[in-house]
Amino acid sequence: MILIQETPLRTEKTLSLMELIKDGGLGGQLIIGLLFLLLIIVIYIYFERLFAIKSATKVNPNFMSQIKTYVLSHKIDGAQALCSSENKPVARLISKGLSRIGRPLEDISTTVENAGRLEIYKLEKNVSILATIAGAAPMIGFLGTVIGMILSIFEISNAGGNIDMQLLSNGLYTAMTTTVAGLIVGIVGYITYNHLVVKTNKVVYQMEATSLEFFDLLNEPA
Repeated sequence: MILIQETPLRTEKTLSLMELIKDGGLGGQLIIGLLFLLLIIVIYIYFERLFAIKSATKVNPNFMSQIKTYVLSHKIDGAQALCSSENKPVARLISKGLSRIGRPLEDISTTVENAGRLEIYKLEKNVSILATIAGAAPMIGFLGTVIGMILSIFEISNAGGNIDMQLLSNGLYTAMTTTVAGLIVGIVGYITYNHLVVKTNKVVYQMEATSLEFFDLLNEPA
């Protein structure tokens, strides 16, 4: 009689993100929750600033030509009214310059530069938070990894030194989950921060070009 030895069927283990978070203990759950909160903050700041910057760039293409017409006609009040109707960073810069007409050009230039710095500060509101999150999130995730490793070693030591591969693998899965979460949040924060910086620079260049055009207008012979 030939005996046929049955080989046990190998069951594949499936990964469930919720199970990994649930099995990660209180420390791991708190870190995952913190990273999720940071991700929400990143997304909110990104879209809020993106819409604000896009709105700042929408200026009437005939704005400066109309300003030139008012200034050459000595209708400063009309030019100011036009700036108020636009209510954009570029328009507010020109409005500051118009309010100083009659003073030396150096004083007008200083006023416009100071107004430009204020407008840039408004555009960059909360953007630095994205850079902070982009740098801090991976470190927070790594902190969760270290905590997970410590808990795994603690469980193994409590088992009397007998290495339970199942227990060890579960701990490693949970530990790596925080690292992955931290990297994801950090990458999203880094990309959104740099994208907003590029968008902000475009507005800055627009303000600089408009300011130069305004000063050229003031230097034209009467």
